[in-house]
Amino acid sequence: MGLLIIAASVAGGTLLSSQSSINGALSRKAGTYETTFFTFITGALMLALLVLFFGTGDVMKILEAPTWQLSAVWFGVGYLFLTVLAVPKIGVIATNIATIIGQLGAGMLIDHFGWFGGLQIPLDGERITAFILMLAALWLIYKADKKQLQKTEHF
Repeated sequence: MGLLIIAASVAGGTLLSSQSSINGALSRKAGTYETTFFTFITGALMLALLVLFFGTGDVMKILEAPTWQLSAVWFGVGYLFLTVLAVPKIGVIATNIATIIGQLGAGMLIDHFGWFGGLQIPLDGERITAFILMLAALWLIYKADKKQLQKTEHF
């Protein structure tokens, strides 16, 4: 089951990279806010149909949730908006690695302290090393991208 979840996560990452690239291109034509809105409204309509036909829970229970849990919607909106903003300026890979670094850093703190009722997994040297290596990867990719862009601008 663990490998299936990892494979699904890889597939999700592939979809996110594709979405980032396509949304970045669309934002050049339609605008950043407009592209973000279009993505969310389309997703909302699709999910409304899924909930209507396949939902098994009670959507009204959302109104009973603690306010802090409802704040997560703003994080999703912020993530998508910032991704649409960043891709045309620094490219898909630099944007995605920066996103992953943000996820790793926040995830390490959330795991370490067990915030939001999650598992408590202590921060250790391997996790810190992984984080530092991701920062190095971002720096190298950003530097290589910048060099490549400078080459293409001279032609």
